[in-house]
Amino acid sequence: MDDTGTDQAGPTGERAEATVVVQAERLVAGGAALARRDDGRVVLVAGALPGERVEVAISTRRGAERGEVVRIVDLSPDRVVPSCLHVADGCGGCDLMHLDPAAQVPAKIALVGDALRRLGRWAEPVVRPGPGLDPWGFRTTMRFAVTDGRTGLRRASSHDVVALDSCAIAHPGLDELVRDGRFGAAREVTLRVGGATGERLALVTPRRDDGVRLPDDVLVIDGDDLARGKRAWIHEEVAGRRWRVSAGSFFQSRPDGAAALVEVVRSLAGDVLDRGDDRRPAVLVDAYSGVGLFTGSLLGGRSGWRAVCAEQSRSAVADARVNLADVDAKVVATTVERLRAPRADLVVADPSRTGLGRAAAAALVAADPDRIVLVSCDPAAAGRDTALLTDAGYTPIEAVVVDLFPHTHHTETVIRFDRASRG
Repeated sequence: MDDTGTDQAGPTGERAEATVVVQAERLVAGGAALARRDDGRVVLVAGALPGERVEVAISTRRGAERGEVVRIVDLSPDRVVPSCLHVADGCGGCDLMHLDPAAQVPAKIALVGDALRRLGRWAEPVVRPGPGLDPWGFRTTMRFAVTDGRTGLRRASSHDVVALDSCAIAHPGLDELVRDGRFGAAREVTLRVGGATGERLALVTPRRDDGVRLPDDVLVIDGDDLARGKRAWIHEEVAGRRWRVSAGSFFQSRPDGAAALVEVVRSLAGDVLDRGDDRRPAVLVDAYSGVGLFTGSLLGGRSGWRAVCAEQSRSAVADARVNLADVDAKVVATTVERLRAPRADLVVADPSRTGLGRAAAAALVAADPDRIVLVSCDPAAAGRDTALLTDAGYTPIEAVVVDLFPHTHHTETVIRFDRASRG
């Protein structure tokens, strides 16, 4: 026992303790700050910023100490008052809105670097920022809970819903639906707008009813429609191409972010893209290919290449076959783990938040590419996948952080891996 408080064991085994003052060092995957007690013990503190001393109430769950901020003793110069009033209401959508936007990318670069060192075993990771993106009014796709017919977002670590009058990060065409839309007895609604085309869609779950009120231009479908196979989509324009995006298909949540990812992936693919030869085409394996964003953007108008695209979503496969009609691409409806990939020159992989994992990494390595470009939306997963690819004979060269999700801990990282010399 130290002099910071008195232990009290609860009936569930969770140990509560009087408040202690800790020093926050850095953000870690998940958005909490890693902080330390005076004796060096680690405490994870949601809402603290690097460099701050905070008084926290400690709880211990499954052997890990977590702190709830009671008072900030020493403020970070990067702390700001959130500009969105719904943060004060408890909205958990933007968990880093108290961090100055100018400081968010450096904080995420540090977070990614830490994950690549600790989990990826990359001794000196090279991590740089990608293209700058507007931190306001950018999201063209958002999923909301519905409360009393209105859109809402859940409180942090809670099922409670905060009703929204507006959303500071929503694209204007989407924010109009947040402000004025009504969604009847629905539980959830996904809103999608084409930033370049202005087309709008609402997917209501589980079903729409007479209480749904939206402008006439909005295409409204429900979960029952999708279950019956009804097709509905909008169009977006990114990287000089037009993309069909169905209601059930994944697409990046902001078109300028999708364009930034394409720019970074193209840059990291580098000289490998110069290999095309019409007599003996080079091969791209596009894993988790979605609606075909990377294949279409990298190979559209480029001769001497062919692509194999692996995607398990039926909706996205159908979109990709439309979007890639002018590209020499075979779109395969399969999981990456089951993909029998041909010998490839280049692999681009954009897995979900859980990352590649051992089986998918092995399937991609089996294609024996000279270069792998990994697009990861979670720093911890990026670290784990870096270790897997390194063990399989690939050397990490460079990582680029693209801040698709300002004001949140979510972090997009693009990493280049080159096959180690077999000399």
